[in-house]
Amino acid sequence: MNDTAHCIPDGWEAVIGLEIHCQLSTQSKIFSGSSTAYGAPPNAQASAIDLGMPGVLPVLNGDALRMAVMFGLAVDAEIAPVCVFARKHYFYPDLPKGYQISQYELPIVANGHLDITVGDDHKRIGITRAHMEEDAGKSLHEGFVNESGIDLNRAGTPLIEIVSEPDLRTPAEAVAYMKKLHQIVVYLGICDGNMQEGSFRCDANVSVRRAGTTAFGTRTETKNVNSFRYVEKAIEYEINRQVEVLESGGSIQQETRLFDPSTGQTRAMRSKEDAHDYRYFPDPDLLPVHCDAQYIEDVRATLPELPVDKRARFERDYGLSTYDATVLTGERPLADFYETMVAEAGGEAKLCANWVITDLLGALNKAGLEITESPVSAAQMAALIQRIGDQTISGKIAKEVFEAMMNGEGDADAVIEAKGLRQITDDSAILAVIDQVIADNPKQLEQYKGGKDRVLGFFVGQVMKATGGKANPDAVNRLLKERLGPPGEA
Repeated sequence: MNDTAHCIPDGWEAVIGLEIHCQLSTQSKIFSGSSTAYGAPPNAQASAIDLGMPGVLPVLNGDALRMAVMFGLAVDAEIAPVCVFARKHYFYPDLPKGYQISQYELPIVANGHLDITVGDDHKRIGITRAHMEEDAGKSLHEGFVNESGIDLNRAGTPLIEIVSEPDLRTPAEAVAYMKKLHQIVVYLGICDGNMQEGSFRCDANVSVRRAGTTAFGTRTETKNVNSFRYVEKAIEYEINRQVEVLESGGSIQQETRLFDPSTGQTRAMRSKEDAHDYRYFPDPDLLPVHCDAQYIEDVRATLPELPVDKRARFERDYGLSTYDATVLTGERPLADFYETMVAEAGGEAKLCANWVITDLLGALNKAGLEITESPVSAAQMAALIQRIGDQTISGKIAKEVFEAMMNGEGDADAVIEAKGLRQITDDSAILAVIDQVIADNPKQLEQYKGGKDRVLGFFVGQVMKATGGKANPDAVNRLLKERLGPPGEA
């Protein structure tokens, strides 16, 4: 059993499909002018339209349509020339109209795909559809005794619901797919991707079947999982729970479940509805939406460079390895930081990549900061690279300078001057130190003259120590070899 399938009991196969709700980054809601800003007091951003008051009419937000089309183009999907809004009926306290405006038979996006990599395995995952819809409100339970509160600020917030084909087979594949989608919508600028605030959340459909069979088992849907780790844990638990039920002679009930992060388990919430239970019908208040070829091409022209294309360009233009290019294009702000740094440094693409991946990201991770919160700017990092390049400082001393920069002690030049870290490059000054080191270590000199060439490293270390690491290492090596001659020569 491979590493990605370690959680699946022998003799069984999982079938997984994800429904991902992606909140669109519009300024106003999908059918009203209410703000979508996060964090307002409860019910401060719920208009008469959001509340479903009698006589109000919804009007489609053009930005929401444009963003949905952008997504469809990014996943190589078909954009519907005509799409229709429908009413999806169900009754929950946080759904004030008694129905949700969504899309059913004619969604805006259909038949796309996404390529994922898990370990050494590459796989294409189908995207059945992505449809526009409005979000519901939110039920509040904390701070209430024997009652619940309802906050309708989120009601009417524009979403696209992205539905995968049941092509995923392991929790690891599901997480890889979800991360790839997250990366794309954030790159496109159509979603902030904030999972803690619910901007990007997942419903996981899971069933199991005997290995080698093709018929689908009965599936369950685990709702509103809002972290990659929780999605993996929820699917893993559900796979094992279903197998245990079936192996003990029981049957799986089609139901909606919730994941409890505190226990790592899913629990039943309600029986799972089928499409006919929602009594879909076209919304009579909203006309069909027509997207002609010119509109689609106009939207296509606004697409930014996508992660897969940016990674290929980084490998081609900057000579980076696939690993380095993948890391640097993982987030759009990181890719932008790197490109700015290379431009400001006047090249040195590989050296810049090493410093960003190893030093900067390491320091940010340790401090719990994102790249957008970096205390050191791309221009300041570039200046540090330039000081290595012009031999003002060595690579080793640059580590000390960088640490000071991260601590807010100024840019590279200020730190170098304040700490007296400028590299010694004058041959005569270095030779004076070399002569003293040789004179102070006659035993090692005798060993070198006797043919022990490794002793050269000892002398290099002593010279660097004597100069506080400021001597140019290349010059030290060159001048030592000139002074000492070849090893083994008396």
